[in-house]
Order: sequence, then structure tokens, then C-alpha cells
Amino acid sequence: MRSRFTAFARGDRDYLLDTWHPDTRPRELDLADDLRWYRLDVESVSAGTPFDSAGEVGFTAYYRTPDGPGTLHELSRFTRVSGRWYYVDGKVG
Repeated sequence: MRSRFTAFARGDRDYLLDTWHPDTRPRELDLADDLRWYRLDVESVSAGTPFDSAGEVGFTAYYRTPDGPGTLHELSRFTRVSGRWYYVDGKVG
């Protein structure tokens, strides 16, 4: 989760697409040039241990745009395939 946030903050499209599960991954990913991610608060974690094949992470991410600051609250789902974790999807709320 933290590595994906860092990739969003750096604008690293390749990493984001590479860590997105192939069943839900978009073909292209547009990242807003005027949006700056600067803080991540992980609020909940469910499963996701070395013995699990799936997990969820609840978080709040903070950003700034020319119009001012904002937040994104999401419950993200991850799955492990061949020992590697992939982002599946998230519920924004």
C-alpha cells in the first residue's frame, strides 16, 4: 500500500500498472499533473499476512491541487498471486 502511494506521489505510472491485478488493471492510467499527494494514513488492515492470499487496507490519502487541499478515503483490496501482492480494487468513501 505504501509503495503504491509513493508511486502516485512520484507519478510512477509503470509501477502502479505493474502492481495492479491484470483482471482489474486499466489499459492506461492518467495522473493529474496538478495534483500532489503528500500524506498517507493507514487506518485499518485486514489479513494480508504471509499466510493469506488476500487482504484489505483502509486509508486516507491527502493531496493538494491548485484549488486547495483534499482527501481520499478508500478501502483497498489486494490479492497475492505467486507470492506477489496486487491491488484489485477499492471502495471510495
